[in-house]
Amino acid sequence: MNRMNVPDSTLPPPREVLRNLALELGGLTPEMRKAAAYVLENPNDVGVSSIREIATAANVKPNTFVRMARSFGFDGYDEFREPFREDIRNGGGNFPDRARWLQSLSKGGKLGGLYADMASSAIANIEQTFAATDAGRMKAAADAIVNARHTYVLGVGINHTLARNFAYLADMAVDNIQAIPRDGSLAIDDVSRAGADDVLLAMTFKPYRKEVVEAVEIARSQRVTIIGLSDSPASPVIAGSEHGFVVQTDTPQFFTSTFATGALLETLMAFVIADASPDVIANIDRFHERRRSLGIYHEDQEDRRT
Repeated sequence: MNRMNVPDSTLPPPREVLRNLALELGGLTPEMRKAAAYVLENPNDVGVSSIREIATAANVKPNTFVRMARSFGFDGYDEFREPFREDIRNGGGNFPDRARWLQSLSKGGKLGGLYADMASSAIANIEQTFAATDAGRMKAAADAIVNARHTYVLGVGINHTLARNFAYLADMAVDNIQAIPRDGSLAIDDVSRAGADDVLLAMTFKPYRKEVVEAVEIARSQRVTIIGLSDSPASPVIAGSEHGFVVQTDTPQFFTSTFATGALLETLMAFVIADASPDVIANIDRFHERRRSLGIYHEDQEDRRT
């Protein structure tokens, strides 16, 4: 196991601690894995909870957290949680805390700083998301989609728009991808007839949506190939899935950021197009030409000449 070799005077940032936990999750003992998964899913609890409190919440013994901390190079739980405590002191916090912070910025005339923070977090989310995967993993997921009988793209709430956009783009080239849940249906209904020749691309972020998790569980029982997008390797749509992508969603505002999710989906779509047969490009050209012939696009005289 990789040790962090933590110097006495310099502690790593919480993001580095969480990244190391995620990388080593599969090599931990079952009890330590439960403790690490709790930390990955509830990092805000670490800085404010005693060892007994967090052990009770994770349903493990307090000594499990001590052993977990030491396995990553910390002297014990107190040192392990110190980076998280420091993050809170520097302004980190949960969604309600961030909402109050936004209000204070507005009252204090500091929206210029918020503007900069939004740009910085969007760029950082995309960089960290793409750094956590590679072209090989992206191609493997694209292969699964291209070779599937049907691909269902599941997202609810703010993710439903992303799912529909992915299916909309795919429809220009192939006809076996659809966004779910469809109007008037439930996600579990849409995957009820899926099987081993199909793919379910599912996305959900903390707090995880129950209907998405249930649809993934049903699809797994029917041997559907799962591509999961979420914010933790311990997420129920990533753990146990054939293809999983951890997406960064940090933001200074109240709502979960979707920048990195959209960028990852656009990249996956590019791989799907590149991976498909040459007829796909012709299909896209015909799609746009048909729209032009129907007058759907606004074109000026210069556009018509080109």
